[in-house]
Amino acid sequence: MNIIEIVSRFENQSDCIARLERMRWGDTPVCPYCKSTQTTRNQNRHYCYNCKTSFSVTVGTIFHKTHLPLQKWLLAVSLVLNAKKELSAMQLSRDLQVNKNTAWRINMQIRKAMTQREHRELLASIVEMDETYVCGKPRKRRYSPPSKKGVTNKAPVVGAVERGGDVTAKAVRKDRMQRQYMRAFVKERIDTTKTMLGTDEAKAYRSMNRVLPHAVIKHSDWYMNGHIHTNTIKGFWSLLKHGMFGQYHSVSRKHLQRYVDEFCFRYNRRRMPPMVAFESTLKRGVGIFA
Repeated sequence: MNIIEIVSRFENQSDCIARLERMRWGDTPVCPYCKSTQTTRNQNRHYCYNCKTSFSVTVGTIFHKTHLPLQKWLLAVSLVLNAKKELSAMQLSRDLQVNKNTAWRINMQIRKAMTQREHRELLASIVEMDETYVCGKPRKRRYSPPSKKGVTNKAPVVGAVERGGDVTAKAVRKDRMQRQYMRAFVKERIDTTKTMLGTDEAKAYRSMNRVLPHAVIKHSDWYMNGHIHTNTIKGFWSLLKHGMFGQYHSVSRKHLQRYVDEFCFRYNRRRMPPMVAFESTLKRGVGIFA
């Protein structure tokens, strides 16, 4: 959904609230505090007879306690989803005519709706797994002292992608780039009974055959051997890096997972019509992860 459609469909605050109420509650408002349906409406708010509390549809959602018109929030969701690579807080602040701190909070709240923590389906069939490094200085050059060569302070990200399907990724610590943690990642996010895993020859993947069928592509010899390759996951890493480095001066490790979640969310909805992707994001924003 583009910004023209947003403005035409949601002309005022009441239109936005009505849409979110239908999406969250249907025809029966539910108190977010005590889950009672014994409520009454008072303009754009509701009153619960059970817990004697006044509430609105934004309670407990990414819009909670906002002072901005909801139309700007919906415009922000549309802009984030339609951005070719990424949307910085400074660009969003200019588009919505808000200060950069407000724009940053809006961006982070939208990323909260894109989290992988809820409703994560297991990958299956042919799955590629790989790791990459982001958010830091590059590796030392060849002219560096021997003790410094190959050293990087970038943050590692581990990911897996179903061939022709969804992707999942996780920002981890360097000390978690070991075999037992890689196997734990596979068990958490991949259906080991229905999957053939493809990786490169990194040491961290050497014991994967204890968990599921495992094929290795030796990049020192070739990059593809029939259906065995890691080109799909490397293509996702390319999107991630170009998107992050093309828009942001820096990304802190504290918030890195939020950014990774956003790229996974957009990738997994790459074939969805814009309207469906927009509705999906709003539903997750109000707590519906079905």
